[in-house]
Amino acid sequence: MRYLRLALLYTALILGANTAWADFSDVESLREGTLRKLIFSAEPSATTDAAFMDEDGNEFRFSDYEGKIVLVNFWATWCAPCRKEMPALDALSAEFGGDDFEVVTIATGRNTLSGIKGFFMDQGIENLPILLDPKSKVARDMAVLGLPVTVILDRNGAEIARLRGDAEWFSDSAQNIVKALIDPAS
Repeated sequence: MRYLRLALLYTALILGANTAWADFSDVESLREGTLRKLIFSAEPSATTDAAFMDEDGNEFRFSDYEGKIVLVNFWATWCAPCRKEMPALDALSAEFGGDDFEVVTIATGRNTLSGIKGFFMDQGIENLPILLDPKSKVARDMAVLGLPVTVILDRNGAEIARLRGDAEWFSDSAQNIVKALIDPAS
């Protein structure tokens, strides 16, 4: 009887693991180039409820974006790889931003508002929000240990994928991943 229970438990764990993994297996196959670093979670995980703010001091939380697939990018003005990928994030936001998808860029740590605005102007960034995490509370809560880090949230605000380092966010691979996350039936 003991072996039967262990066999049933083992089978249930395997089936459960395969079910959770199958949710993203099609999307994972779309990873190419720098997007190969995008790691999908076996299961969605909770995110922080800590607030970040816009340039006027208005507070936001990840729960404000529920209902959308959200690509959250933690960056800083002093971070060269962050600066390199920002135009591609801007293009991704221009192409897909709306009711189903949003790119949320959060400048974490010591970044001056004038420095962010100057960088956005110099690079022609027009489709990304200026959001701040000046004390790095959100970044710490999200286990952001270096920059840049990009986290993808599902429609319920749970983390489903993470990429450490910079990536080509407007590549064919990135666009196909976003399309598949927005509309899994396509």
